[in-house]
Amino acid sequence: MARILGYIASSLDGLIVSGDNSLDWLFAYDGMDLGPYDYNLFLGRIRTVVMGRGTYDFLAQEGHPWPYSAQRVIVVTSRPIDDPPGPLETRSDVDALLAELRALDDGDVWMLGGGQLQMAFIERGALDELEIYVMPELLGSGRPLFPLSGHRESLTLLDARPLDRGCVRLHYRLGSS
Repeated sequence: MARILGYIASSLDGLIVSGDNSLDWLFAYDGMDLGPYDYNLFLGRIRTVVMGRGTYDFLAQEGHPWPYSAQRVIVVTSRPIDDPPGPLETRSDVDALLAELRALDDGDVWMLGGGQLQMAFIERGALDELEIYVMPELLGSGRPLFPLSGHRESLTLLDARPLDRGCVRLHYRLGSS
């Protein structure tokens, strides 16, 4: 059974996108040394990438080469995607997708992007582990790491570690996984 993982960066005030809908604050940390927690090492373990439509649209509009050609990509959306920048599949039913992902046995699944889809998986007890990279930035406005949905859960801390340039890695296990 595949593990479903979260791997995401957040500002110290709990935001993932600044008030002007930008990730420039995060791109300022490109090239920092994350050692064994490096994004490329993480991505090398991932067989399937799942993202919401907002994350897909953001990535597709960047104009960069499609970064997930080595992984199966699933976009959760009810709208068709015209002329995708790389191979991908779409799903509109989160519960059916979850059952499909749990049946996989060929590698880990990454819940990429914003907290809305991750929260949908958390609410269903379907996110197994979560790595949050807290950056030493206060953005003041923007999109929160997780939307306030009323869901409450206690997580188990697996590791907390200071990294390069003031970044702190928090690694949690969720639920009974």
